[in-house]
Amino acid sequence: MRAFVTGASGFIGYHVARVLRQHGWQVRALVRNPEAVSRLSSLDVELVPGDLATGEGLEHIHGCETVFHVAALYSLNRRDGPLMYQVNVEGTRRLLETCERARVERVVYTSSTATVALSSGGEPADERRFANPDEVESDYKKSKILAEQVVLQACERGLDAVVVNPSTPVGPGDVKPTPTGKIILDIVQGRMPGYADTGLNVVAVEDVAEGHLLALERGQQGQRYILGGDNMHFRDLVARTAQLAGRPVPRLRVPLWLAYVAAAVDEWIVTPVTGRGPRIPVDGVKLARTPMYFSAEKARRELGFSPSAVDAALARAVAWFQREYPEKRERRRRA
Repeated sequence: MRAFVTGASGFIGYHVARVLRQHGWQVRALVRNPEAVSRLSSLDVELVPGDLATGEGLEHIHGCETVFHVAALYSLNRRDGPLMYQVNVEGTRRLLETCERARVERVVYTSSTATVALSSGGEPADERRFANPDEVESDYKKSKILAEQVVLQACERGLDAVVVNPSTPVGPGDVKPTPTGKIILDIVQGRMPGYADTGLNVVAVEDVAEGHLLALERGQQGQRYILGGDNMHFRDLVARTAQLAGRPVPRLRVPLWLAYVAAAVDEWIVTPVTGRGPRIPVDGVKLARTPMYFSAEKARRELGFSPSAVDAALARAVAWFQREYPEKRERRRRA
């Protein structure tokens, strides 16, 4: 059994490749820079160079029974908008067309809960409603909605594809890191002064990876499955992470209007001067206006998905960031 995996050098993709290898699969991984993904060598996977933005490397799908399309550009930086559409939407379209020509048996597409319409009353949302791409607050969310629509249209043409919608994964190996990983890293490094009045659904990245394999084995063609864990107020997420990191628990509640002002200054004044991406993306603050709570009941019922304790996943994430960023901790001790 051979699986083609995109995004295997990323956060979720690495764990998907790891789970596949544990279950005896051969893995062919599409990577943009083979020299930069040395950690994949421990998994004994076949690396093929490629880029979803151009379609390079997709010919290597031929000879694989299954495709796990995990790769996506995840950014809340407005400047990344055009590239996100090229990678997330057009890259997905090109990949699925290649799958159809190669007669791939099944595709598991990694979408996001960003494509799920939130409940106005704050109740956990489920797979039944799509977010409107013309009403969402970020290019990332819009690109993922449009990409998922491309997948479902391919299903209507006969492609056997299943969609999984991870919520907010946490755990070891967040190498970029993702926007969520940046939050955890800021807490670990003592750079999180307070919390916003919002909520997230948090899940262990290892459980998300297992959910991909369950979707392959038990998912229904053209169906979407939320892979989520615990619904948590952001205050509680920050507090638990700070305790695990041995940091004081931030007590300051930051009003969203103040967070928006800080984000606007950061993104539109500071960022152009520094040339780096914004530390407080405006789109991220806009997303926080509605609690992002979700239900994984469908995945539990139809796939047998059973997420583990979030505190354990947060502990693994904290330990990983502390190990990967030791120099900053050393400087603080010497100060």
